[in-house]
Amino acid sequence: MFVNIVIAGCMILVTTSIHAVGMVLVMQVFESKKGPPTRRLMRIFLVSAVVVMMSLASLLEMLIWAITFLALDAIQGLEAAFYFSMVTFTTLGYGDIVLSEQWRLLGSFEATNGIIMFGWTTAIVIAAVQRVYFSKEFKDQS
Repeated sequence: MFVNIVIAGCMILVTTSIHAVGMVLVMQVFESKKGPPTRRLMRIFLVSAVVVMMSLASLLEMLIWAITFLALDAIQGLEAAFYFSMVTFTTLGYGDIVLSEQWRLLGSFEATNGIIMFGWTTAIVIAAVQRVYFSKEFKDQS
């Protein structure tokens, strides 16, 4: 159990770092703009870009979990490991691929990690929508 907790702690640190980098990149996109976008298409593009960037961060995090399962020999094959990781990270939980008793605690940690990362992503997307569509600067320019 202790090994699972240590591995999970490292994985949560790694995924949190990836998500933080994604958030900083999103913030840099907005800081590079002088005021909020005024064209509808540009606003849609900016919010969509935020969603895509944070989705890519999440996919990278799931892939790193999958590689960890492969390295531990907990799952055979990259496709199966990535599939298991996606189903677990998103808390979909089909259950068609399961970890052995030795590693099953890692699955719970990945699901917990996924819930937190998706909550964080939601907060980033909402902040982007508020910035693009509802900021005081935008209302002043209208």
